[in-house]
Amino acid sequence: MNPTDLSVPDPSPVLELLEAFRKSKVMFAAVELGVFDVLNSETTLDSLVQKLGCDRVALMTLLDTCTCMGLLAKRGNTYVNTSVSTTYLTQASERRMTGYIHYSNRVMWKMWGNLEDTVREGTHRWKQTFDFDGPIFSHFFKTEEAMNEFLMGMHGFGLITSPTIVNAFDLSRFRTMADLGGATGHLVLAACQRYPHLQGVVFDLPHALGLARKMIQESPVADRMQVIGGDFFHDPLPNADLYALGRILHDWNDEHAQQLIQRAYDALPSGGGLLIAEKILAEDSTGPRWALLQSMNMLVCTEGRERTLAEYGTMLFQAGFTQVEAVRTSVPLDCILAIKP
Repeated sequence: MNPTDLSVPDPSPVLELLEAFRKSKVMFAAVELGVFDVLNSETTLDSLVQKLGCDRVALMTLLDTCTCMGLLAKRGNTYVNTSVSTTYLTQASERRMTGYIHYSNRVMWKMWGNLEDTVREGTHRWKQTFDFDGPIFSHFFKTEEAMNEFLMGMHGFGLITSPTIVNAFDLSRFRTMADLGGATGHLVLAACQRYPHLQGVVFDLPHALGLARKMIQESPVADRMQVIGGDFFHDPLPNADLYALGRILHDWNDEHAQQLIQRAYDALPSGGGLLIAEKILAEDSTGPRWALLQSMNMLVCTEGRERTLAEYGTMLFQAGFTQVEAVRTSVPLDCILAIKP
């Protein structure tokens, strides 16, 4: 075969995918080893070897790879964090995503190793991978500190996406926004900062609300916020004329997602709204890439998936909503606003 034969396809897509998992694991390992926390100032390789207790040649290779990936800067025999790693990969940053990175490394990495069986059987991989029957986070978050670190990872995602979501629609008509499954409250906090008249509620399981209380106390809108504990499938929903579901519906199959949408509709007053923040699949389901990869992740880890706008529309109209608008964004979440007549 002539290697310059133009009829031979470019192998770049395959070659890039062959190394993609290696790049992820390099970042995971560097976070796990504490590399970025140590490198808050310029540090020599020999000093890092002592502080981290690693093999010199192996650590140098890891650090040089992180440098190539834009996570570190190298000057002679010293290394230092870039602004990206300082912001997202260090424990000292409020925007850190380390909790979600640890979860990706310790949990999802192993579960994705069984992806073929997910596709064959159409079910998540918790039993196969960890020998229990569901995504029971308490198996991994045995302490409040561990749970809060995971929530801070999701908070880091929220700080990237929430300002865009609350600016996608004009929400000035609403008086009270309740974020169902609101975690740290990043979405409703962003909304209250955007709309000075808006009252905010974070609604989540009681044991998961400690960090939300802390975030609210430290925010400039604390006087307009409250925290309420409850289960959105079983307990009465808080009084509000706007409910938000951010990264919630993709966790559930169609039956449970429809149930949750219906509960929101039934609790809303006339003219009330439901704000959904998820990445929306294209109508032919062939993109965008972020949505498809997240959908695969939901198949591996939950009973849910990502959906098209038509699929969301069907569920919303079935619940009784009559106005449905969507905005696709450049951040990892899109949004839908549905209005109760």
